[in-house]
Amino acid sequence: MAEENQRSEASEGGAEKAGHGAAPKAATPATEPWESELVTALRQQFGPGVREAATYLGQHFLVIERDVIEDVLLMLRDDGQFDYCVDITAVNYPERQGQEFEVVYILYSFPRGERLRVKTPLADGQSIPSAVPLWPTANWLERECFDMFGIRFEGHPDLRRILLPEEWKGHPLRKDYSILQQDNEWVQINLGIESGQ
Repeated sequence: MAEENQRSEASEGGAEKAGHGAAPKAATPATEPWESELVTALRQQFGPGVREAATYLGQHFLVIERDVIEDVLLMLRDDGQFDYCVDITAVNYPERQGQEFEVVYILYSFPRGERLRVKTPLADGQSIPSAVPLWPTANWLERECFDMFGIRFEGHPDLRRILLPEEWKGHPLRKDYSILQQDNEWVQINLGIESGQ
């Protein structure tokens, strides 16, 4: 009997050592303020239009007011040498009343070898100036953002859906668009079948 108890205790201790016990929770990485000549110049030029300049996990980002985003992007391209627009996407935060969306620009500077994220909060239904005049690559990126989130880009040369049919109802990457939802009417009319969902 004593031998069984020793085996049981040994196996329990071994389980804890092997990582089967409750592991301590890892600390959440913190956002740190980002200061640079570029940030200083942006703050001097746009004041409170630059809401935040920070670094998270080694990656720089800016939060910019919608009213000045077009001018900030121009300054980042010309003075900051961010000559490549890698991506334009969005995030939907339905709980943030009046700022339900965040448009996110991912820019890259080949001369500096540096990546930068620029975020702009938007209300649902609010539009944002197109970045196509600054970076031609923005054309299809903004179309995808419009298709998936319903965000309109003012001055875009051809703002229409790029992934879904033009007649499709809804925007699949909004949080209120269920993963099982689809435009049943479009499926029935165009494919001649009843949706299986």
